[in-house]
Amino acid sequence: MPEIPLNYTAIVIAAVLNMVVGFLWFGPLFGKHWIKMMGFTSADMEKAKKKGMAPTYVMAFVASLIMAFVLAHSLIFASDYLGVTGPMAGAQAGFWNWLGFIAPVTAGSVFWEEKSWKLWALTNGHYLVSLVLMGVVLAVM
Repeated sequence: MPEIPLNYTAIVIAAVLNMVVGFLWFGPLFGKHWIKMMGFTSADMEKAKKKGMAPTYVMAFVASLIMAFVLAHSLIFASDYLGVTGPMAGAQAGFWNWLGFIAPVTAGSVFWEEKSWKLWALTNGHYLVSLVLMGVVLAVM
C-alpha cells in the first residue's frame, strides 16, 4: 500500500482554524442565540465556567484534529483519482463531507431530540463554514 503524503502542519492549522471559527460562531457572532435555542440559563453557564472548560476544549481540539486528518485524506483521494486540486477542491471537499456526513447525522437532533431546525441550521452553519475553510487550508498547503 503506498504511503499517503499528509501535511501534518496543515492538519494542525486546519484544526486550530476550526476552533477559532467555533469560538467566533458560538461566541460573539451567534452565542446568545445558541444559548437561548439550547435552553441554557445563566446558572447553567456559570456552572460550566466554575467546572472548568479546559478538558472540553482539549477534547474539542482532538476532535478537530481527527476531522482535519480525515478531510486531508478526502483531498488526497480527490486529487489522485479525480485530478482536482487547489482552493476550490478544498472548498468542495469540505462542502461534500459536510453534506454527506455532518448534515444528515445532525438532522437526528431534530428528528429524535426535538431540537429546532433553527438550532440545526445554526450548528450546521458552523460545521459548513469550518469544513470549507479547513478544506481550503489543507488544499493550499
